[in-house]
Amino acid sequence: MLLRAARSLTANPSDAEDLLQTALTKTYVAWERIEDHRALDGYVRRALLNTRTSQWRKRKVDEFACDELPEQEASPTPDPAEHQTLHDAMWRAVLKLPDRQRAMVVLRYYEDLSEAQTAEVLGVSIGTVKSAVSRALGKLREDPELAPVR
Repeated sequence: MLLRAARSLTANPSDAEDLLQTALTKTYVAWERIEDHRALDGYVRRALLNTRTSQWRKRKVDEFACDELPEQEASPTPDPAEHQTLHDAMWRAVLKLPDRQRAMVVLRYYEDLSEAQTAEVLGVSIGTVKSAVSRALGKLREDPELAPVR
């Protein structure tokens, strides 16, 4: 009943909920001063009206209602099945790489190690890691199973 009254005073349901919440908060704060608790509905209605009147008086002139939202629409979320298919295809392509290149790609991109850390783990130079990973990425780019990604 109170929410209906708030909705009749505002332009949209969200503002009505905010208005009602503010009026109920004001009622709670003034609880000690309310003499007749049987007349709470009337008190809250008066608080709704007074709060809305205060909002009208304080409203900003630079706010205008419009049909279009200024925010950009969120990009559509990717399909989890497509994501899993891509993940599986990528892993199959990585498994086709020679052992040494596969180890370097896994350490660099799946384990997120730096080139120096990868070189240290495998006991090779940083240059070897750079060249092997470069060749491995070239092979992955040429893999026909990953063609839809490009």
